[in-house]
Amino acid sequence: MPLLEIENLSVTFPSQTSDLYAVDGVSLTLERGDVLGIVGESGSGKSVAMLAVMGLVAFPGQVTADRLTFEGRDLLRLSDNERRALTGKDVAMIFQEPTTSLNPSFTIGYQLAETLILHEKMDRKAARRRTIELLDQVGIPAPEGRLDAYPHQLSGGMNQRVMIAMAIACNPKLLIADEPTTALDVTIQAQILDLLLSLQRDRGMALILITHNMGVVADTTARVAVMYAGQIMEERSTESLFGSPQHPYTAALLAARPEASDGGRLATIPGVVPGAYDRPRGCLFAPRCAYATPHAAECRPELRPWQNGLIRCHYPLGDTTRDERIAADRRAAPPAAAPEVA
Repeated sequence: MPLLEIENLSVTFPSQTSDLYAVDGVSLTLERGDVLGIVGESGSGKSVAMLAVMGLVAFPGQVTADRLTFEGRDLLRLSDNERRALTGKDVAMIFQEPTTSLNPSFTIGYQLAETLILHEKMDRKAARRRTIELLDQVGIPAPEGRLDAYPHQLSGGMNQRVMIAMAIACNPKLLIADEPTTALDVTIQAQILDLLLSLQRDRGMALILITHNMGVVADTTARVAVMYAGQIMEERSTESLFGSPQHPYTAALLAARPEASDGGRLATIPGVVPGAYDRPRGCLFAPRCAYATPHAAECRPELRPWQNGLIRCHYPLGDTTRDERIAADRRAAPPAAAPEVA
C-alpha cells in the first residue's frame, strides 16, 4: 500500500464571476522513504496542494479528489479529532516562513513541549528532556539555554531549525517541507537541506520538498513533479528530468537557472501564470509556449505516460515526429479572420 495516494485533487476558491483553480486535477503517489520534489513558479499550486493534504485549506477554499489517502485512510472523511491526531504526528509540515509559523507569545521550549504532550502523552518533565534532545539533533548549540527564548530572539536559521525539530518531534512517516530555505542565506540553506536529508535517511520517512529552486531539487530529490497553473506538467526521476526534459515548461525552467547562462542575459519565460480570468481553454502553458499551435490552444492535454515518466503535452520534446505534427496542426488551423475595415 502506498504511503500517500492523490488522485484528481482539485482546490478551488469561488468568486462572484468564476472559480479560481489553485490546484487542478493533481495526481501523485508516494511510497515510504521516497524523496519527491515539487517545483514551479510562484502561483503554480505547489503549496496549496500540500495544504490540502494537511487539511489546512481555509474557507472558502473547496477541496475535492477522487482519492486522497494516507496509509489507506481517506483524508477527506476524517473527523476533526482524527485529523488533529494525524497532523503533527504521522504527517508533519515545515512552513515557508518560520517567524510567522511560530507563536511569538510563547517560548521555544513551550511550543515544542506542547507537541509532545499532545501527541506522545508525555508529562512536562519528559517533554522537556525530549525537547532538549530535538534541539541538539537539529544543530542548535546550547539547546537547554534556548528553551526560554522567544522566536524574535533567534535568527531566521535558528527558527527554521526549531520548526524542523517541531516537525520531527513525533517521528512522522511523511514530512512536507514548503520552501524551507527561502528566507535564509546560502550557507544556512545548505545546512538546512543537509539536515533534512540526514533526518530522512536516519528515520526512513518520506519527504516532499516544495521549491522554485531547480538547483535544490537536483541535489536532494530522487523524483520531481513540475507544476504549472495548478496542474502537473511533467513527472519523472530527477536524473532523467535534468538530463532530458520533455515538457517545454520544464526546459524553460532549466534554461532560466543562473548556472545555465553563458555569461550573458539570463533566459526568461515570457508572460505570467494565468489567473481566474485569463485561464486558457486548452493547454494552460500555450500562451507562453514557443511550440503552441491552434490545436494546443483549444484542446487541453491529459497527463499521460511518456519515457519512464508522465507528461502533459501534445508535443513532447523527445517526440521524433513533433516538428511534423506541429507543422501539420498549424497548417490545418483555419485562417485568421481579416480585420474589419471601417
